Amino acid sequence: MKILVAVKRVVDYNVKVRVKADNSGVDLANVKMSMNPFCEIAVEEAVRLKEKGVATEIVVVSIGPATAQEQLRTALALGADRAILVESADELNSLAVAKLLKAVVDKEQPQLVILGKQAIDSDNNQTGQMLAALSGYAQGTFASKVEVSGDKVAVTREIDGGLQTVSLNLPAIVTTDLRLNEPRYASLPNIMKAKKKPLEVLTPDALGVSTASTNKTLKVEAPAARSAGIKVKSVAELVEKLKNEAKVI
Repeated sequence: MKILVAVKRVVDYNVKVRVKADNSGVDLANVKMSMNPFCEIAVEEAVRLKEKGVATEIVVVSIGPATAQEQLRTALALGADRAILVESADELNSLAVAKLLKAVVDKEQPQLVILGKQAIDSDNNQTGQMLAALSGYAQGTFASKVEVSGDKVAVTREIDGGLQTVSLNLPAIVTTDLRLNEPRYASLPNIMKAKKKPLEVLTPDALGVSTASTNKTLKVEAPAARSAGIKVKSVAELVEKLKNEAKVI
């Protein structure tokens, strides 16, 4: 079985995001970038499936600038076999990313595609679903457990009422949730080995995909600063402030 895992380069989750002075976007100058945390979970799940003997090859793919090779090398160090970078300097929306991933899926013909359920920058939670619709594959979203058996995969997913298990025919799309696993750290020997693993660079034009967007970002603003809290001496004072100052009761 071949598994394709999509990963995204995002601002590290420990970094406090700053907005550009002209409100045109997020300031990425001298900012630490990392692999999206949900994508790390996707890579870990693919590696575990390979360790169980279910998968024979893991291919990681990322769409973005040339610097995204750093995150692909990280995925290779974690256990992936080879990598593909679809190089694009444009700011791509979810549909454009899904179309590019569809072209890679057509090229690679994987039996299972694993993505993080969402990216921590755009926070859209829609690329996996769009890819499933474009490819015609079955989908299991928000996976907290994945079990492959023969030509089927059972995905336990988190819903409002608890847990739901769906059985999907392969090939299929799975998006990962936080409780699926805990990603490992890459060891130094594996980091060195990852430098020699194959990394193919493609372009949207080479894949025959148009990435023209119908959306335009008008303005990016930081959330309003919260006022400092205060201490009260009694319940009566608390109720009075909630009623007369906060006006929530």
